[in-house]
Amino acid sequence: MGFDGWLTLAVLVLMVAAMVREVAGPDLIVMAGLFSLAATGVLTPEETFSGFANPAMAAVGALFIVSAGLRETGLLEAAVVRLFGRARGETSALTRMCPPLAGFSAFLNNAPIVAMMTPVVIEWARRRGLSPSRFLIPLSYSTILGSLLTVIGTSVNLTVAGLIVQADMPAMGFFELLPVGLPVCIVGLAYIVFAAPRLIPARQDLAQQLDERRREYTAAMRVETGSLLAGETVEEAGLRQLPGLFLVEIDRGGRTLTPVSPQEVLREGDRLVFAGAVATIVDLQRFPGLVADTDDADGTGGDEPRERRLIEAVISSSSPLRGQSVRDANFRTSFDAAVVAVHRNGERMGGKIGQIVLRPGDTLLLQTAAGFMRAHGNSPDFYLVSEIGGHVAPRTEKAGLAIAILVGMVGVAALDILPISIASFIAVGALIATRCIDGRIARQSVEWNVLVVIGAGLGIALAMQKSGAASEIASLLVDGTGHLGPWITLAAVYLVTVLLSEFLHHNAAVAIMFPIAIQAASQVGADPRGFIMAIAMGANCAFANPVTYQTHLIVYGPGGYRFTDFVRVGLPLDLLCAGVALTVIPWIWPLA
Repeated sequence: MGFDGWLTLAVLVLMVAAMVREVAGPDLIVMAGLFSLAATGVLTPEETFSGFANPAMAAVGALFIVSAGLRETGLLEAAVVRLFGRARGETSALTRMCPPLAGFSAFLNNAPIVAMMTPVVIEWARRRGLSPSRFLIPLSYSTILGSLLTVIGTSVNLTVAGLIVQADMPAMGFFELLPVGLPVCIVGLAYIVFAAPRLIPARQDLAQQLDERRREYTAAMRVETGSLLAGETVEEAGLRQLPGLFLVEIDRGGRTLTPVSPQEVLREGDRLVFAGAVATIVDLQRFPGLVADTDDADGTGGDEPRERRLIEAVISSSSPLRGQSVRDANFRTSFDAAVVAVHRNGERMGGKIGQIVLRPGDTLLLQTAAGFMRAHGNSPDFYLVSEIGGHVAPRTEKAGLAIAILVGMVGVAALDILPISIASFIAVGALIATRCIDGRIARQSVEWNVLVVIGAGLGIALAMQKSGAASEIASLLVDGTGHLGPWITLAAVYLVTVLLSEFLHHNAAVAIMFPIAIQAASQVGADPRGFIMAIAMGANCAFANPVTYQTHLIVYGPGGYRFTDFVRVGLPLDLLCAGVALTVIPWIWPLA
């Protein structure tokens, strides 16, 4: 190994040390390493930027947008909420939650799934007096396990696919990971549902819970004509035990049904009255066929703007609205807004929203046009006007189109009609053209830091291979394990990948280990494909460190976890996945 190889190893060691010490973000560290190798001549300019031209990196960016497009329709969240509505306890909830989310994660990016489901899980748990921490680690882990099933399940898989193309090897098939990923997923889910709850502590954040309960609204929703909810019982529709909400009564043609039986069959035109926290009551709008029963005289809700906002506004003591009913105040004409719910000191008010007489201090939940804040933010009619972030109304009418586009993308990629990089961009174009997602949200949904790590990591991997550094490290690995057989070398590659993934960004670990694994396989005379699959599995199945993976970070704070909670639950899962993967891989890709 010459000077270039030693320089590459030095840069690699510095990168790893910087990431472990969290000197800067992984994207900045990997970029610094890449351009250090470029500045010293280890990589040519073309080689330096070759990773950013790799189809895998482009596919990852497009798939972020595809996941956002599915999220914007509200279909995924509504489906999982309905599953939760029928759960009776911890084991039942985990059984209903984990396998479906794993299935979704095989085709959608897992980070937005976890981000979307975290508040749903928290509210469901709190309503039953359970600790949310009992469910959030399983939420994160199950989406990671599901991502092992397809090449598009996670950016790690696509990084491996990009490295395969860069090494001039046959491209990774859409379901090539499935033979090993499915057993790992099944065993991992069984551990999460039946064994992990014994290791997960109950960390209830009482202060946060009291804050959520302090401000409850009463709101009404209407079952639209032609809604799929019509004909289903309250329980079947998932409306009986919604997280953070309570179905108070049903108004059916002037007749009030209360208390509401879980076996009550819903009908078109039913007016459903709910009580609950603001953060969850707005999520009712994500149910296809269920619309806000606002203050409009005709009950139709008017023509809602496509980009609706949810605003909280407190009636002032000098407001001309005080003493008027919601209907007489004529919010749609005066403010281009509709009253969705009213909160008054925790008091549950009966009757229709339009008949509520407003008082100073009443907090209104308004569905408004985009310009409401600018026009009325300083109005003397209201003490306080604030927008509720993250609650843009879903495009439920586009759910069927979005699903069809996803199925089409998966179909053409799985059948090798088009590469996933091309199919994913066509899917993005179709989602934007059909208005399942708008351009602004599409741009915001791309996680550029992940793309930087992938593009720069591919360049680092090329430098390791070109300089001989990968061959030297592989030789050391083989010298220590080769005399024990190729399976031991495979296990060493897998475990080193897991170890790096626990301390580094997972895509960076893949970039480091891929050329080493190829060289190790060559030196022991084994099929390199099996070693590549070990890299993919090991980089994904690193569960013990909450800092190095984005889904763990999403649930870390809301669950009130400590670092040791992930170690306690994640290390056994690391070892369990390793045992399954290292048993199955040699069957599918023989080492001799």
